[in-house]
Amino acid sequence: MKVTDHFANAEGKTLVSFEVLPPLKGGSMQTIFDILDPLMEFKPPFIDVTYHREEYLYVKRQSGYYEKVAIRKRPGTVGICASLMFHYGVDTVPHLICGGFTKEETENALIDLNFLNITNVLALRGDARQFEDKFVAEEGGHPFAIDLVKQISDMNAGKYLDDTISNGQKTDFCIGVAGYPEKHFEAPNLGLDLEKTKAKIDAGAHYIVTQMFFDNSKYFEYVDKCRAAGITVPIVPGLKPLTRGYQLNSIPRKFFVNMPDDLVKAAEQCKDEAAIKALGIEWCVAQSRELKDAGVPCLHYYTMGDAATTRKIIEQVY
Repeated sequence: MKVTDHFANAEGKTLVSFEVLPPLKGGSMQTIFDILDPLMEFKPPFIDVTYHREEYLYVKRQSGYYEKVAIRKRPGTVGICASLMFHYGVDTVPHLICGGFTKEETENALIDLNFLNITNVLALRGDARQFEDKFVAEEGGHPFAIDLVKQISDMNAGKYLDDTISNGQKTDFCIGVAGYPEKHFEAPNLGLDLEKTKAKIDAGAHYIVTQMFFDNSKYFEYVDKCRAAGITVPIVPGLKPLTRGYQLNSIPRKFFVNMPDDLVKAAEQCKDEAAIKALGIEWCVAQSRELKDAGVPCLHYYTMGDAATTRKIIEQVY
């Protein structure tokens, strides 16, 4: 079932969903089950599985020279999605990214997903590689998420890269895209960022999932501005609790979001890491309750492999 169909069938009830990371290469599918098993009693209608582009390592050879080698540290998104559907009977949302993929490789991935009856995708540009100061598209790939959305929409219309295919099967993907209540860090202002988001919706995207935020007013203001800009699709808030003291600095630096003054001041009064985690859970519970009371379509939790913390939050909200 499509993500948007789940929202429609909920008839105003706020759903809950989770996002998980593929295990590191060499890891086991059991690590994903261990994360999700304690959370499945909350009946998520769908689960997101992230995708990570390749990274480069420099490997010293016997000659003494260093060779640049590309590796994928967390492969397996498509296989994990299929396994989760079989194991739990739940819909899955694989993330598709521009980085590291040609258009043909993207098309082949979409064909595989269609054969597996996976009908939801989240279309993302993806991040720059480590040590690169800006995103660089793969040669023959997409530079922007909107181009990826257009390719998926073309396949939904039966249009493939090979223009000799005159009667191609029409896929039926429900397309999600990212939204940024505090604007994308590369956008000069929120207004232009909203224009880019609106263009992705006009290109065929069906819903938005937001970057994490710690101030609900940012989300509500973002929704209001999206509606004023003519964006009418569901907007799902993405949530992650503060769990470590260093995250007061690392989260704003990595994800370009602000920490509210009240949260920072409260964290500074915490005596140890356990107290900070308890504060983060309490803060996220309060966020979740307010958003749920406001009737958001779904609360989407970035688990980051921490099922226990996610569960402590949700059991106080649902």
